[in-house]
Amino acid sequence: MNLSSRRHRRASAALVLCAGLLLAVPPAMALAPPVQKGAQQGEGYRLPSAALQAVVDAPRAPSLYLSPKRDLTALLQTPALPSIAQVAAPELKLAGLRINPKTVSDSRFSFGSKLWLASTLDGKERQITGLPQPLSVASLAWSPDQKYLAFNQLDPATGSNELWLVDVQTGNARRIAERLNSIVGNGYSWLPGSDALLVLQRPAGQGEPPQGDGIPTGPAVQQTEAGQGVRSVRTYQDLLKNEDDARLFAYYMQAQPVRVSISGDSKPVGAAGIYLGLSASPDGSYLLSQRVQRPFSYAVPVSRFPRHIEVLDAQGKLVHTVARLPLVDGLPTGNDAVPTGVRSISWRADAPATLVWAEAQDGGDPSREAKVRDAVLMQAAPFEKPPVTLAQLGSRYAGATWANGELALLDEYWWKNRQMKQWKIAPDHLDQAATLLVQRSEDDRYSDPGEPLLQMDDGGRSRLQLTADGSGFYRIGDGASAEGDRPFLDRVDLASGKSERLFHSQAPYYEMPLGIIEGEAGRILTYRESNDVPANLFARGLAADAQPVELTHFTHPLPQLKGVKKEQIRYKRNDGVELTADLLLPPGYDPRKDGPRPLLMWAYPAEFKSAADASQVSGSQYRFNAISYWGPQAFLAKGYVVLNNPTMPIIGEGDTEPNDTYVQQLVASAQAAVDEVVKRGVGDRERIAVGGHSYGAFMTANLLAHTRLFKAGIARSGAYNRTLTPFGFQAEERNYWQAQDVYQKMSPFNYADKIKDPILFIHGVDDNNSGTFPIQSERMFAAVKGLGGTARLVMLPNESHGYRARESIMTMLAESEDWLDRWLGAEAGKKR
Repeated sequence: MNLSSRRHRRASAALVLCAGLLLAVPPAMALAPPVQKGAQQGEGYRLPSAALQAVVDAPRAPSLYLSPKRDLTALLQTPALPSIAQVAAPELKLAGLRINPKTVSDSRFSFGSKLWLASTLDGKERQITGLPQPLSVASLAWSPDQKYLAFNQLDPATGSNELWLVDVQTGNARRIAERLNSIVGNGYSWLPGSDALLVLQRPAGQGEPPQGDGIPTGPAVQQTEAGQGVRSVRTYQDLLKNEDDARLFAYYMQAQPVRVSISGDSKPVGAAGIYLGLSASPDGSYLLSQRVQRPFSYAVPVSRFPRHIEVLDAQGKLVHTVARLPLVDGLPTGNDAVPTGVRSISWRADAPATLVWAEAQDGGDPSREAKVRDAVLMQAAPFEKPPVTLAQLGSRYAGATWANGELALLDEYWWKNRQMKQWKIAPDHLDQAATLLVQRSEDDRYSDPGEPLLQMDDGGRSRLQLTADGSGFYRIGDGASAEGDRPFLDRVDLASGKSERLFHSQAPYYEMPLGIIEGEAGRILTYRESNDVPANLFARGLAADAQPVELTHFTHPLPQLKGVKKEQIRYKRNDGVELTADLLLPPGYDPRKDGPRPLLMWAYPAEFKSAADASQVSGSQYRFNAISYWGPQAFLAKGYVVLNNPTMPIIGEGDTEPNDTYVQQLVASAQAAVDEVVKRGVGDRERIAVGGHSYGAFMTANLLAHTRLFKAGIARSGAYNRTLTPFGFQAEERNYWQAQDVYQKMSPFNYADKIKDPILFIHGVDDNNSGTFPIQSERMFAAVKGLGGTARLVMLPNESHGYRARESIMTMLAESEDWLDRWLGAEAGKKR
């Protein structure tokens, strides 16, 4: 239950594999004429055309959870979307969290409804008996010895929050604990030895939640004083508003740690508290505890509240106080700013009981000159000796991958210049100099050597997977290249640092390696897909000529979709920067015979510090044509051409910041994309729409404000006035007072009078994303309306930044469909 996060993704033995949502449509479906479907504004939810309804209701492929030894996998099937009745259930919004008060869990609406096992040797499936009905799985975790599979059964209808155990040998399931508190994390984790789990339960005898009478006891007061320097606070949602909120927060967050054996016997461990982290040492002798303390804050979420970091013994008795961290109510300016004091603390995975953490040496302020930015410290049990310095870094600590006392990989990163480094160290030999293994720009995908492959050890800790003889380790990577992504698996020799390629994805497939199993039955596990075949689990021997064996057989859920044509196209914008996009053509459409079609372009800008990095190709033309209701591909069912993910790089080289010329670069990228689809004969200049979600919505409004390239726009859950996010947004690290001109020029709200083409705004009423307050869409719509423009505003009840209810998704598609049909239809082209 350690809540610390890593900046860089890690390949893991417990890798979860999720296939995308799919849609099948009749071949050669032509554009339908504009049709009004369902209710109009204020009259309820709506349904799109049958073809788009199929997108929402298409069956999903199950998720796969590999066992520690990778010879088994658990498969979890998720049903269709929840109803608005489920999404609209009572929900508390406290300290940046969303809490289901009935289940005392985080608010979630998607659960696994079917669970079974399968062998990765031959693909043979095994059913599980004794599962609760209806099954409603929120999370699951293999025991380190993989004899058991634990899962959280969370039933919003009854309010139950239970821990269940599957005996893998017998295939039987049984309940071992109730009344879990899973607001933060899963609420449970395996202890070393696989004979028990550490569980957070609601305290016994807690009583009813505190009830306010609605009568204020006084004002909510905050105060600040001069002399503390500039402190940036991002715009957070769902914060505490008053003391009533604070009491509710404290009530629901209270949790009692309990040791629950696999037989179901339980024993309290220590005292109840507000735990943000509780994890056992690899030897099981200690617990690392992080507990929230008062005073709470009305300005920042719970992750910034004061906390005590302590080491407890296995019975929960205090052994050592690591730190007492104060409230963090602001940071210095810059994305490399961090709090002072203990940060990113965790157990060293390869040692019995050793803590590792980082501490800023520059006051957490990236604007200060400092040779050493972070010190990485290490302290071993029994914690009587002071910590020792493991490393001194010139940038920020970004985590470590542990193998043994002779080997660990330590990462550092500096956002300002996107530089990352990876060092090889010997953690038990501090006198040995570190060896630099990797140094590159994070934006340079072509030079990415891949992520180290991890494997769970007998104590349940993820450690670096070494070769059988201990002379090397493995890396898995995307394999970005000028030909697109070609995932790979490499063996890295520790002595020479050289890599040997063991596997490389080959056309016409996109095949991602998941892990390698050495030994007599050695094999590589991969997930393979192609344009018309969804991803499936494969195994192949270690010999170079070994043939892959298909272990799962997920078929196209609606085979009518077969025939979508995808091409990864490349083109240049006027400053020479290379751009990439996925061009998708609907089934049966031949541009040479049928001529150009209405086209929907869907994008999301990204910032770069190098034009060369921005020009790199991303993605693969061999990936499965998965059509989800969330992206633009759904409109292939309507006969539209789709240009998906056209790169919109915003570049700032050297001392220049990318956003200094945001609008100019955005317009240049959009112009290049429009010119390319017109040149190819698939798009008609008079019938092209642009859309995006979140920062893509911000992009959409800007393109309609500064160009006439598009005949309509769809902007979902965006932010349009950057003065409402004055301490930075997206990748912009300067505050408003440092870069007023940039903030003003980037805000499409300031150019609402220039928006001459129709724009559809969609937003969740309960958006919880930092900066994208619902008022952003409401005020932007009001501006366009008041200035005589054409716009429509759709506010979806009970929805956050990502929409969840089936009714909401259907309405989103119906509104988008009508908008596109109206403004890109044949008659619309003639009017302009």
